[in-house]
Amino acid sequence: MQSLAAPGSQAEQVGRLLLAGVIVVFLPALPFGNYLIYPFVILTTWWHEMGHGLTALLVGQDFERLMIYSDGSGVAESLVTGDASVFTHAAIAAGGPLAPSLAGAGLIMASAHPRLWRPALWAVAAAILASTIIYVRSPVGYAVLPLLGALLGFIAWRASDGIARFTLQFLGVIAAMSMLSDWNYLFTERAVVGGTPLLSDTGQIEAALALPHWVWAIILLLTSTVMIGASLKYALNENRLRGRPLRPPRNVLQFKRPKR
Repeated sequence: MQSLAAPGSQAEQVGRLLLAGVIVVFLPALPFGNYLIYPFVILTTWWHEMGHGLTALLVGQDFERLMIYSDGSGVAESLVTGDASVFTHAAIAAGGPLAPSLAGAGLIMASAHPRLWRPALWAVAAAILASTIIYVRSPVGYAVLPLLGALLGFIAWRASDGIARFTLQFLGVIAAMSMLSDWNYLFTERAVVGGTPLLSDTGQIEAALALPHWVWAIILLLTSTVMIGASLKYALNENRLRGRPLRPPRNVLQFKRPKR
């Protein structure tokens, strides 16, 4: 039976990304679906909390530890100096919500290049395993993250090209769509994490930069939308998928007829 879409075409790429999105949306509704999607819920929490921690390192602060709880919530503990500016505090708070979208955009773009499919999976697997050793300090993190890292490493090593590409797209879509699951959290000033009431990420930005937390929620959502939209535009660019036309040898003359 002939495929409805030519391999490598724009239609095939759209179809694969749509299939990944459908699986992400409807998997929890299937029998045992919540158990199947649970490791990836933990993965999106890992992206979020690593975003806080890595942003802290980028602005010259210390990333102490990462805690992930069984309900899918988490917290990244950073040691911030007393003379750190309000912009440092705001940047660390914003790094968490933006990290999944940034990771998702990068994975979606990488899925458009066959030579990057396996290296990207290896990179994610290595980052998960390394962060588990260095930063993770919770039973759920110890139980789930190494298994995820090992699974992604195995897919990068042994799986077919089609499975490797779809895994990359699936991870990218999950990361991109995690912003939707965080919608209520972003528009909440305070939240309970691990049984402890805390300022939400947007609540922390409000405390640092004064504007209401819902304004920062809108800004973060728009920023994430732009990143994901740009990555999809790149991955689905028809001219790039077709490839550049080959240049003729220098000894071949070309005569073009002007348009009338």
